[in-house]
Amino acid sequence: MSFVAVVLLTLVAWAVPALAETAPQPPVATDSRLAGDEQRTRLVIDLTASTPIKAFTLADPYRVIIDLPEVAFRLPEAAGRQGRGLVSAYRFGVFAPGRSRIVVDVTRPVAIDKAFVLDPVDGQPARIVLDLTPSDRKTFLQSVAAHGPETTGATPSQATVAEKTDLPVVVIDPGHGGVDPGAAGPDGASEKDIVLAFAKQLKAKIEASGRRKAVLTRDDDTFISLPGRVKVARDNAAALMISIHADTLTDPFGVRGATIYTLSSKASDKEAERLADKENKADLIAGVDLSDEPEEVAGILFDLTRRETTSFTAQFAKMLVRDLKQAAKLNKNPLRSAGFRVLKAPDVPSVLLELGYLSSKEDAKLLMSDAWRDQATDAISTAIDRYFETRIAGSTPGRVN
Repeated sequence: MSFVAVVLLTLVAWAVPALAETAPQPPVATDSRLAGDEQRTRLVIDLTASTPIKAFTLADPYRVIIDLPEVAFRLPEAAGRQGRGLVSAYRFGVFAPGRSRIVVDVTRPVAIDKAFVLDPVDGQPARIVLDLTPSDRKTFLQSVAAHGPETTGATPSQATVAEKTDLPVVVIDPGHGGVDPGAAGPDGASEKDIVLAFAKQLKAKIEASGRRKAVLTRDDDTFISLPGRVKVARDNAAALMISIHADTLTDPFGVRGATIYTLSSKASDKEAERLADKENKADLIAGVDLSDEPEEVAGILFDLTRRETTSFTAQFAKMLVRDLKQAAKLNKNPLRSAGFRVLKAPDVPSVLLELGYLSSKEDAKLLMSDAWRDQATDAISTAIDRYFETRIAGSTPGRVN
């Protein structure tokens, strides 16, 4: 190698990390607080640097939304869980690549009196300031209309569409994410992190044999809308979709164990109905206006494709129960059904797997255990293998003992 080439390689080796070090970092949210009462409530969030914001309202339920460029939220663990004055709670997180969101739940119709950012001064941090005052429903709805149609910004990116392959595609959907944390677990654990770690390990095991391709609806802490998750499955012509979640109950009474849910227009029981209602509100939790959402699949739910999909779904669900019970504690009623929006792809067999209850000490300990996750993902991989072997063999759907 010539002396010039050596010099050039040395300069490149020096420049690359130097450029990385100078890349702009997103502001960090370090603290937050509520002040005031029912007549005026102020939310303040401290930042390491100023950033532009946009505040607007959404109705049913009443919410105030603050959109801003990407921010690293490092707030205290309990931030947003307790309300004050006109605010009942607030949540925060990534809403789409390069975009963050703060969702403020309010107790009644409100007006945004002020929404601004203070620059850092005299050793004080930059601050987002939101002032809310009481309003009425008519005025609140007028403010919603003035904002115009909501755009989620969470349409799946090209990264969620796998390169074209002849291998069957399994879409794994880690629930929640970003501004929607899902259920809260012990020691600050959140459902969105637990299910993402589980989904990544399951993806690796599915692809280990080289017989199938696995695609994640999200591979980081980003919010994806429910229709967006279904779109990932359909865009990838998925042969199977598994949506991964972890539930919680206010009064668990010893309830624990994994449960597999399939789509049904009528819930199999009250518990399935409760869970479907909760999971179907994920977009509302993230501050998405669903008032104009089209019912894309409503007219084809009962056609031949849907019936075939339903049969294959039932077949896989039974296999999953059979294999998962060898590695994990199952709920006393492990196979249920309800109207989950994320399972509504008419041409993709889809199940929703609740890994367990974070409100159960026993389940929570398992869900955060590397050993348990390894056993459970092994069992699910085995069920997936058996399902595709049955499909290839041409067996009639539903004949599973």
